Amino acid sequence: MASVSQQQIQKLQEDGFLVLEHFLSPEECDSMRRQAQRLVAGMEVPAHCRTEFSTREEEQLQAQGSSDYFLTSGDKIRFFFEKGVLDERGNLLLPKEKSISKIGHALHAHDPVFKQVTHSLKVQEVARQLGLERPVVVQSMYIFKQPGIGGEVTPHQDATFLHTEPLGRILGFWFALEDATQENGCLWFIPGSHTSGVSRRMVRASPGTSSCVEFVGSEPAYADSHFIPLPVSKGGLVLIHGEVVHKSDLNSSESSRHVYTFHVMEAKDSSWSRENWLQPTPELPFPSLYT
Repeated sequence: MASVSQQQIQKLQEDGFLVLEHFLSPEECDSMRRQAQRLVAGMEVPAHCRTEFSTREEEQLQAQGSSDYFLTSGDKIRFFFEKGVLDERGNLLLPKEKSISKIGHALHAHDPVFKQVTHSLKVQEVARQLGLERPVVVQSMYIFKQPGIGGEVTPHQDATFLHTEPLGRILGFWFALEDATQENGCLWFIPGSHTSGVSRRMVRASPGTSSCVEFVGSEPAYADSHFIPLPVSKGGLVLIHGEVVHKSDLNSSESSRHVYTFHVMEAKDSSWSRENWLQPTPELPFPSLYT
């Protein structure tokens, strides 16, 4: 069984992130990669739904905010593309398996392979050791980080998008399904940056506005020198506090950086913001992590 030492828990509390190496076996990683390939092979995405995934604020508002496809993906398995892979008519310029950026946001609920990993006994054990009493899974994603074009993810806090009252109730589980290196776009963190609240929130916009989401507040300019890289080998798990500042660079290498990630909320004594883009639905209330 995966076990987290008291020392590691303390490190997570101090830094806002923690790596558990070799958490998944190579077979578990490969089985998720094969499943993602099967999903992509079977995907038919209508041209008008071809949302490019972007984390730059203006582009986020334009592409995702005006897109019902993104906003209603919380309880479905949907496909999002890298920047620059679509022509002006929404046709792919590259084969679909080379163009896809991510699959989200309910793999944990609707796909047997990802559901099994999400609720695996070793994941449940880690959550218990961290003292989570009623963790519920709020979203999941498969991220491809394609060779040469896998886009950068600008500095952010996950709680910007997944806001709770009080703060401090969101935890990300991030699994490296291939080696994540500085060359192919590993995560970078500002250690200890999870202790000063959230500087920016993405909220559902008031009806009648041109986009469906808007940002409240702004992301401060973080000095590059404050970030440290976190290379992780295949099978490693990174635990990510909801308010820690992190980013990843463009993948300029020739190898992809596949990742499966999901977020849990400690539901005990906390509430999910009604302004969040992602909302539980009657079809998919947030499922308990514990089975």
